[in-house]
Formats: sequence, structure tokens, C-alpha cells
Amino acid sequence: MALPLQLAPEARLVVANLTRGSVLATNLEVADSGPKRNKGLLGRKGLATGEGLWIIPCESVHTFFMQFPIDLVYLDRKHVIKKVCESVAPWRVSVCLSAHSILELPSGTIRSTETRAGDTLEFSPAAVDGLLPFAPPGASCAK
Repeated sequence: MALPLQLAPEARLVVANLTRGSVLATNLEVADSGPKRNKGLLGRKGLATGEGLWIIPCESVHTFFMQFPIDLVYLDRKHVIKKVCESVAPWRVSVCLSAHSILELPSGTIRSTETRAGDTLEFSPAAVDGLLPFAPPGASCAK
């Protein structure tokens, strides 16, 4: 993850589109381990506005067994958007071999935020009860 701080386990992020001046998610989960990446959004009934999942590293996803469509945003290592896919229905596969990570967002997010390939995104910790959920440098984040 190209973040300047170490996130605590289960920390949430805000992701903003710097190019468009919009916010794509205010409650973004990070799937940065094998088990989290493999599970993804499987088993969920949907995503609320502002929610999402950042799968890192990742260059392809499938929506097999999912119960709802999602928007996909493919990013390079500098958080520049390589590709967007709107309202990807269940039982589909989507790939971008030049991507380093993928955002899975509620269907309609790309359209409502006018997000496009070439835009730059910024990730920051989401405040929870006024506190930032990150670990100070050198702190252990073991569960």
C-alpha cells in the first residue's frame, strides 16, 4: 500500500478523486491479505453509499456468486486510474493487466462522481468517533 502510515487492522479509509474534486468512499475496507482478497465482497447483500473494498495487490476480479452489481476502479501504483467498469453484474470477470489494485464500489459511484481513467485518487484514514485509526510509527498492529 502506498500510504505514508501503517493502518491498524480493520481500519477504514476515505478515497477522494483529486482530479474531479469528489469523494468515492468514506468507509473503504482494505483487502491486503490473501484471505481478505479471496473473500472480497462474497456473502454480502450489497454495499451502502460510501462503502467499498480496496483489493491490493490485484489486477482482476470476478463477481461469481455475488448478489449485486458493483463499479470497479483499476489503479496503478501511484493511484492513477487505469480503467473503470460500471455496474458489473454478477457472474462476470474483469481484468486490467496494468493495474496494481482495484476498488470495488457500489454501482453508480463512477457515474455520480464522474470518475474517469487518468484521474488521480488519494487515500486517507477515516475518522472514527473523532479518532484516526492508524498506528504510530514503530507500533505493532498484531491481532
